[in-house]
Amino acid sequence: MQILNLPSYQFKLKQEGLRTHIFDAIRKKYVALTPEEWVRQNFLQYLIRDKKFPASLIAVEAGLKYNQLQKRMDVLVYDKRGIPYLMVECKAPEVRITQDAFDQIARYNMVFKVKYLVVTNGMDHYCCQMNYIQSTYQYLAEIPLFESGTDY
Repeated sequence: MQILNLPSYQFKLKQEGLRTHIFDAIRKKYVALTPEEWVRQNFLQYLIRDKKFPASLIAVEAGLKYNQLQKRMDVLVYDKRGIPYLMVECKAPEVRITQDAFDQIARYNMVFKVKYLVVTNGMDHYCCQMNYIQSTYQYLAEIPLFESGTDY
């Protein structure tokens, strides 16, 4: 798989016929290794190992209902009180991050109202801090550490 703009991590891989599968430590099962899944698994490890997000507070491909449609978000992180805190939209490395990706995660966020929104393709990572009181958002230079933002 492609080298990403993230630290390097070790993963459990297995072959099933012609397909490679990667072990998802959050879902506790092997899943098909696609380019988007490669980004998701690397980004999960980045959140856990480098940004100190507890794995027990992370949901992967969590379902949500938006405009009567069943949707799935890539990653949702809860704070220590169980309140949605950070949402991540993952794209394959070859997918350019466009306004459409931000629109997609913003639609999902209408349901959860998280403090941080992240869009990544493994090469480029964008993080916005939401301000619901002023109806604004601010792009951050990097994703904050988990401990630094659980007081809202």
